[in-house]
Amino acid sequence: MTTTTTPPAERAEAPAGPRKVRSGSVIGSTGLYVATGIAALLFLIPFYLIVRNALMTDPEITGEEWKWFPSEIQWGNISKPFDDPSVDFARALWNSAVVGVLHTLGTLLVCSLAGYGLARIPYKHANKVFYAVLVTLMVPTAVTFVPSFVLVSSLGWVDTYRGLIIPGLFSGFTCFLFRQYFLGFPKELEEAARVDGLGYMGAYWRVVVPNSLNFFAAMATITFISGWNSFLWPLVIGQDPSAWTVQVALSNYMTGQTITYHLIFMATAISILPLVFVFLFLQRWLVQGIAQTGIKG
Repeated sequence: MTTTTTPPAERAEAPAGPRKVRSGSVIGSTGLYVATGIAALLFLIPFYLIVRNALMTDPEITGEEWKWFPSEIQWGNISKPFDDPSVDFARALWNSAVVGVLHTLGTLLVCSLAGYGLARIPYKHANKVFYAVLVTLMVPTAVTFVPSFVLVSSLGWVDTYRGLIIPGLFSGFTCFLFRQYFLGFPKELEEAARVDGLGYMGAYWRVVVPNSLNFFAAMATITFISGWNSFLWPLVIGQDPSAWTVQVALSNYMTGQTITYHLIFMATAISILPLVFVFLFLQRWLVQGIAQTGIKG
């Protein structure tokens, strides 16, 4: 009977495979971190330029020599948007805040109810209604812009919060996301609620909403940012300066005669601060909510 033994050289070379795997994973992780760092840097460049130019003078901004930082930080630029007599910037910020909050609350209410109805209430034409909602996503906004303005104008809602908020309360995309989320919501919780005597509305308010706060927070963040950044509709509806939102106010700093760069950049920096705070406060719920959409049929 003969036995075979592995030569010492072969035994020494055996662990070489795992070492290659570990080194490859290290290289892959390093590349991932480098790519993430580059992407983060590119994302932060516009914010750096906004802050840099907001704290500079116009000659430094438009000068031939590039400067990474202001020669002297112009802290006085912070108050200039509020001191400009041609634009009531404080009023514009308040209008945007009111429109953003009410638009967010209204959209969440309308779209969540619509999505819940499409996902849970048995109705033979439910799929047809859902497809009709999807069709609205394919219709360009410009097609419905003029009819919407004619309707709002006939109701006397020009230069009012009603005209700024109500026409945009329903969003087909938000309704679609709510439906997809509710399709994945545990039916056992709703069945237990119905055993206790609750109907669809009772189960929605007492069971579904309290257990879906992460998703509601995610949708609230997206909706608020969209409402805050809207420009074309507020530009048409808010014809009086007292009804301007912050985006419309920013556009009035640029005229055919003069462009005050440091004023534009400072007003822009101030206008994005609420969005930064909202995103930082709700970013955890935003990520969790998007992960819970469960894009499935």
